[in-house]
Amino acid sequence: MLARAALAAFLTASPVAHPVVVSADPVDTTPHVLDGIVNAITLVGSTVVVGGSFTEVADAGRTTTYPRSNLFAFDLATGRVLPDFAPDVSGPVYGLAPGDDATVYVGGAFTGVNLDPARALAKLSLADGEVVGGFRPGVSGGMVTTLARSGSHLYVGGDFERPRPALARLSAATGAADPGFSIEPGAPLGPRVKVQALAVSRDRLAVDGNFTTLDGQSRPQLGLIDVSGPTARVAPWRTDAYARRCMVDFPSYVRGLDFSPGGSYFVVVTTGGWRGGGMCDTAARFETYAKGTRIRPTWVNATGGDSLYAVAVTGAAVYVGGHQRWLDNPKGRDTAGPGAVSRPGIGAVHPGTGKALSWNPTRERGIGVKAFLAHKGGLLVGSDTTSLGREYHARIGMFPLP
Repeated sequence: MLARAALAAFLTASPVAHPVVVSADPVDTTPHVLDGIVNAITLVGSTVVVGGSFTEVADAGRTTTYPRSNLFAFDLATGRVLPDFAPDVSGPVYGLAPGDDATVYVGGAFTGVNLDPARALAKLSLADGEVVGGFRPGVSGGMVTTLARSGSHLYVGGDFERPRPALARLSAATGAADPGFSIEPGAPLGPRVKVQALAVSRDRLAVDGNFTTLDGQSRPQLGLIDVSGPTARVAPWRTDAYARRCMVDFPSYVRGLDFSPGGSYFVVVTTGGWRGGGMCDTAARFETYAKGTRIRPTWVNATGGDSLYAVAVTGAAVYVGGHQRWLDNPKGRDTAGPGAVSRPGIGAVHPGTGKALSWNPTRERGIGVKAFLAHKGGLLVGSDTTSLGREYHARIGMFPLP
């Protein structure tokens, strides 16, 4: 077991840095999710925890099937499904974060775990899947869509009403709302405010969603919060890149985001439809410590009309996933425009230039990749389809470092 100081450092660390791009050949040891969709992945020590909306999981060889209610875990090295971690989660899981002492935080649209009432957020033991006593977050009035752990803090986003609207910082030990964090998203592009995704570095929290203000300050769909001190405050960072509308079906179109190792920049991916132009259906890099009211992206990579939902930044690459057909396609209109490269369902972008790398394992497109997790040994991928790297890997797979 990690010593307490080392564990705290691990839980506060920036995203994992990779020296090179991962292999395009997935490992053969990952289990298979046999139905539904994977929405979230986290790593607790050497255990991978997977959440989504599903009912059955099989081992890598497809010899044994396990009933699982929206959540399961497996050993990273061997792929062995943990037999005793089989919690009955009453609804979809959308967010996961590592706990300490072999626990995991689980967020979603559920009202209970096993026979315990647990609304939208719970802390579970990996030993037996039971709810951990003493963690009482008091989340109600909506669902949790995203989680991020940073030391003693747990950041929570969604469309809930309490303990704070849509965005909260909780004690990782007790679930109590932190009085030093009172920033509220507001003026939503929809009937109620919703945080879609968040990511945390050593001193910044990046947040996207359908809001247009943070604490009353204009922040259309994306903002940064300074969390370096005991009291959080909105950072002097604003972009109007996402102020422009996309197609009418997408009043809010930001989706995944991730910081670089070290936190000097971050990348945001979007949906939206090609008729909206602008930042719809793109991946874009922004510099974390830029200051101003009209900060522009360092680069933008457009799919030409297909949604991106997930992103992972490793230093060697920016991995993007959705149901895209192409990258490098700013002139495409549901077509391959000049310079477009085929990257069905998954791709990698150069962090400096914003151009697609040659890495092209392919995947069955479906709805799309909803979850990435970079770790020191590779990249885990969660989706709704069964073909990854031209092999059968149902809804979960892993590309190793060479």
